[in-house]
Amino acid sequence: MYQGFYDLASGMLTQSRNLNVISNNMVNVQTAGYKQDRMVSSTFQEEMIYRTGRQNKGNPTALATSSRIKSASRTYVNYEQGGFEQTDGIYDFALADKGFFCIQTPAGERYTRNGSFAVDNEGYLVLEDFGRVLSTDDSPIQIDNENFSVDSRGHITARIVTGGGSGEDAEEIQVEDRDYGTLKVVDFADYDQLHKEDNGLISTAQAPVTPDEESGGSPIVWQAVEKSNVDMVEEMTNMMSSQRALQSAAQVLRMYDQIMSKSVTDIGRM
Repeated sequence: MYQGFYDLASGMLTQSRNLNVISNNMVNVQTAGYKQDRMVSSTFQEEMIYRTGRQNKGNPTALATSSRIKSASRTYVNYEQGGFEQTDGIYDFALADKGFFCIQTPAGERYTRNGSFAVDNEGYLVLEDFGRVLSTDDSPIQIDNENFSVDSRGHITARIVTGGGSGEDAEEIQVEDRDYGTLKVVDFADYDQLHKEDNGLISTAQAPVTPDEESGGSPIVWQAVEKSNVDMVEEMTNMMSSQRALQSAAQVLRMYDQIMSKSVTDIGRM
């Protein structure tokens, strides 16, 4: 009887944690580059059930294995690629394959799939509120002109035309090609060692590698962002299933409590 209290209470705690994970996925369904979390549960203990005789307790027969106390094992991150959303924003970038953009933060280098960038007051390309975007030479990218273009490798260039006009004040036309660097994109050999921080940033202790070195790196789509890979219908279904499991466990736990109360008050007086 008392074992039922542990089983039901652990089930309620596990479903409560699962609802927190699902809620976080639903909140970030519109967050660019967000990757879905999925909680996996397991049993805390397994016990073998035996059958013995009424008089002779020797030679018990194994019947089955009973699982006790459900608990949250860990939370996995689904790194599958999301769809693209064309934004036409000149500071928006999306990765068309594996890999992560590199961000210079006060806590060190961090990684993200969120390519919805902006520029700060000094003209540096930044992931707002977090840090500056790094180039392949590990320096922040500074863009001082909006008339730039980006190729599929993430190489940012601009052609600046000065001079011209007519009359006595006419100046010789000069064309200057400016190179602002190439977006640094890295990948990792073991995604299980990646640590997902707040706001979609990733940290890890393992050394980064260049993705798809044979093909020249991960293609970059300019003026687009990668959408979240969260399926809203799936999350709603999981949420309803988890809520029902939580409510069922709470109702049965209430029944257990009533039975125990009767065993103490009514049966005890007999």
